Amino acid sequence: MPHIPLPDGVPGPRGPMLFRPETAEPMSEMAEILMRGPSTLTLAERELIGTYVSAQNDCRYCQTIHGAVAAHYMGATEEQENLVNQIKCDPSTAPISLKLKALLKIAGHVQRGGKHVTAEDIAEARQQGATDLEIHDTVLIAANFCMMNRYVDGLATWAPEDPDFYRQRAASLAQHGYAGSASRR
Repeated sequence: MPHIPLPDGVPGPRGPMLFRPETAEPMSEMAEILMRGPSTLTLAERELIGTYVSAQNDCRYCQTIHGAVAAHYMGATEEQENLVNQIKCDPSTAPISLKLKALLKIAGHVQRGGKHVTAEDIAEARQQGATDLEIHDTVLIAANFCMMNRYVDGLATWAPEDPDFYRQRAASLAQHGYAGSASRR
């Protein structure tokens, strides 16, 4: 049960965004830029960064929806869903690029606190081919997801149990994006 009166049946951050719509637009715009704007990180990589941070924050809604979006971008197969779950648990053993592993390490350190990111983390990411823009965006994606995880969980928003809800929502996010997503039910 949400801590404040939110619209019934509206999951995750969309309920609080409808409660205070003037905050929805800038938050959605930031998500749209970070997750779908121009970048050398793939759409799936960006979603995996958000999924991993959300899993570390134990935010069930965010890790589930963004994991479903990542799996959708990678082909929406059971194998891809299993890969997402493996990355959430331990990206160091997942069959992903060394660059993405290094970026996820940075994201995990941001999740613990920005000062946990070290010069060694940055050097490792660069050694694996990460650009300064990719490092920047990883830090900002991780920080943004920490905020959204706390927004969702701090207000005790509703999170559906049905995995098919997340698969369907993932397809919609992939098609329509994040801008204006608060107004879509």
